[in-house]
Amino acid sequence: MRIVVVDLGVANLSNVARVVDGVVSSDPSSIDSADMVILPGVGSFSAVSANLDRFRDRLEKFIESGRPLLGICLGMQLLFELSEEGEGKGLGVFKGCVRRLPCVRVPHIGWSRVYQTGQCPLFYDISDASHFYFVHSFYVDPEDRGIVYGVSECQVSDSAKSYRFPVVVWKDNVFGVQFHPEKSGRVGLKMLENFLNLKR
Repeated sequence: MRIVVVDLGVANLSNVARVVDGVVSSDPSSIDSADMVILPGVGSFSAVSANLDRFRDRLEKFIESGRPLLGICLGMQLLFELSEEGEGKGLGVFKGCVRRLPCVRVPHIGWSRVYQTGQCPLFYDISDASHFYFVHSFYVDPEDRGIVYGVSECQVSDSAKSYRFPVVVWKDNVFGVQFHPEKSGRVGLKMLENFLNLKR
């Protein structure tokens, strides 16, 4: 099985590739022969979306073929149309915008619980409210709430209340997670295993 980790000129690629036994590639043509694609990302939406343009056509064809794709962190945000972080276009696989977290502490860094809101293959044999590792300042706001299968929360800046935001999305063969499964210990490795098992 050939797993391609797309290199959009951002960090954290080697960790993801090592965990899934994948190949890091900055060559758009490598997507054509991939069985699965992982789109990771750390950084600015506008800067990375500019790098995304080289891959756009091939990623769209890959998704249309029904093969599984997983977006991680900024990679998940790039599955949407636009971001408040700056200019640039995402893939538009999902309708909606990426918005700034209205939280006391931004960026949101560290371990937070993920609450499952539906049955998703990524959650197989993973307990509800498990902790995953986050590093982000923005979150996805999909038009269709039916694609949301997991949420997390942070304290709102103007009150003691918590704000819940989507952190796992899924429709057909496309998955997105806001946290970093490759940095989330045993439970994160299990989630990546569940993704790989979609093709086994």
